Amino acid sequence: MVEKDLITALYCRLSSDDDLQGESNSIINQKAMLQSYAESNGFGNIRFYVDDGYSGTNFNRPDFVRMIDDVKEGKIGVVITKDLSRFGRDYLMTGQYIEMILPDYNVRYIAVNDGVDTSRTDNEMMVFKNVFNDWYARDTSKKIKAVINAKGQSGKPLTVNPPFGYRKSATDKNVWEVDENAAPVVRRIFQLCIEGLGPTQIAKLLTQEKVTTPRSYSVAVRGTSRWSSEKNPEKWSQRTVAAILSRPEYAGHTVNFRSFTKSYKCKKRVFNDRDDWQIFENTHEAIVSQEDFDLVQEIRKNKRRKRTKYDEISPFSGMVYCADCGKRLYLARTTADNRDYEHLKCSTYACEGGCSTHYIRVSVLKEIVLNELRKICNTVRKREDDFLKIAAENNEQKHGEELKVAKKKLAQTDNRIVELDKLFMRLYEDNVSGKISDERFKILSESYENEQRELKKLSEELNSVIQQTEQRTANAEQFVKIVRKYTEISELTPEIMHEFIEKIVVHEPEKVDGKRTQRIEIFYRFNVAVGSETVSGRKKKQRD
Repeated sequence: MVEKDLITALYCRLSSDDDLQGESNSIINQKAMLQSYAESNGFGNIRFYVDDGYSGTNFNRPDFVRMIDDVKEGKIGVVITKDLSRFGRDYLMTGQYIEMILPDYNVRYIAVNDGVDTSRTDNEMMVFKNVFNDWYARDTSKKIKAVINAKGQSGKPLTVNPPFGYRKSATDKNVWEVDENAAPVVRRIFQLCIEGLGPTQIAKLLTQEKVTTPRSYSVAVRGTSRWSSEKNPEKWSQRTVAAILSRPEYAGHTVNFRSFTKSYKCKKRVFNDRDDWQIFENTHEAIVSQEDFDLVQEIRKNKRRKRTKYDEISPFSGMVYCADCGKRLYLARTTADNRDYEHLKCSTYACEGGCSTHYIRVSVLKEIVLNELRKICNTVRKREDDFLKIAAENNEQKHGEELKVAKKKLAQTDNRIVELDKLFMRLYEDNVSGKISDERFKILSESYENEQRELKKLSEELNSVIQQTEQRTANAEQFVKIVRKYTEISELTPEIMHEFIEKIVVHEPEKVDGKRTQRIEIFYRFNVAVGSETVSGRKKKQRD
């Protein structure tokens, strides 16, 4: 008998999977059934503990935890559930609670439909029922994973909530529409990054301007969210900005299989390598152009955003390299408060002394780069059609034969792969019919498989070569598109640098006819041109 002042805990649980089975497992049905059972069997001081929407494999359910806490405090005398599966679907944890923890606190357990009552000794079948409940959870998990995998492979988004800047279509939840209230914030974040600001600086700026964060915006717009409300809804973090800048979704692509769970019992998410993501291109309207997204990824490769003493971001930050050791040149100043003394020098030489003194003044490098950019932009503006024609002709002349050979070899390779599939099928049939022995079949099949494996690898390499070669013509068109954006380049900004130039290589100074000379190589983006400039001047002038 249970003491009258102790609580009779009526525990109810429902997960989304259980809900699919109909009203028999609904919370209302469980409550009515348990209350009727308790009253008809003389159990008083009834209290309900309810977890709605929680899996039975998870024992960190809010009301379950609260009930166990009450058990440990000696407040509960009996726990009653509709059946064993309501208590839990992990046979190890369920058995531990029912057979060890509850008895240790003198708490009686009853599962009404399964006929389990720990005050009796005839509960031998309880172990097997717990195992079957666990098996049911495992089987359901496998089916759900299969459905999710099929959905993900079809290109439909797997995320529950679209990223900040998008919303689900009212007619189809698998279609994303641009949220015009949030999208301008995303565009501005990308533009600020192109202009040279890093995630930390962008976050500070958005916080100063009191822009609502994605989490707070989600709570305000949707009414509910997987997140709780923030104490400061306008406090942006560097992590939030960096996450936005790295998402291909903003260029109009769907990304699936970013993460996975190890098992149906362990809900902790493990992130896949980027190579294991599946990206489906152009599935929804883009918020930023593909060109701007790619440019930001190039900029983000160098995460340092060093400001000068004058609170400006150097346009050369992370883009100037040493010709000998390949390391970046970093921005340095003398103690004199004069901008003419800003210079770039080799980081290897400064830290380790293992390289020569590659050094160039920022003002000199700015002048060189500005002159080169103005020169090539003026040429492209005046003779745009000729530029595209020459680029196409050069591409055809330089890579036409290479492209032709690659395509021919690719066709031969793909045909041989198909032929090997047919040969393997014929070989298998001959083995089954007894025309060739198992040993001979093994030798030949391994030979075919090895050949096919090598051919598939070669096919991937040839496809890559063909795509890169064909991309060069498109690169010239993209370069022209960027030139059109700037009527006149009066100042060298981080945005202009990253849009036009991939990197700058600085060589060691040399003396030619008693004069200090230094070779500077400018590598333009899009593989359309490579320029170089020789800087000459008196040694004294360089020191100035």
